[in-house]
Amino acid sequence: MKSCLIVDDSKVIRMVARKILQDLEFETVEAADGSEALDACKSQMPDAVLLDWNMPVMDGLEFLKEMRKLPGGEAPIVVFCTTENDLDHIQVAIEAGANEYIMKPFDSEIIQTKFAQAGLL
Repeated sequence: MKSCLIVDDSKVIRMVARKILQDLEFETVEAADGSEALDACKSQMPDAVLLDWNMPVMDGLEFLKEMRKLPGGEAPIVVFCTTENDLDHIQVAIEAGANEYIMKPFDSEIIQTKFAQAGLL
């Protein structure tokens, strides 16, 4: 079973994402900020990361840059999931190592489409 790390400071967003991903047969792990997410990756590198941008402690962009430096950190497919939807943010995310980018609010169809495009389904 493939694994996905859901990183968002909103418990509601994590809950919705968890339900969608579990329906797509992913094992899920959750983190409320980038620092928790980095610890989770050090413990076990996921196949995918659904990543929020704006979070306390360590934001999504900082997390992404640090995760990519870890052993095996180049492997996970990273899907940024955020309200930051201008071209500058998208370009910065892709340059930092994101594979896909989706806007909040999202639904099952959007996640399924992006994960399929990334080769995870």
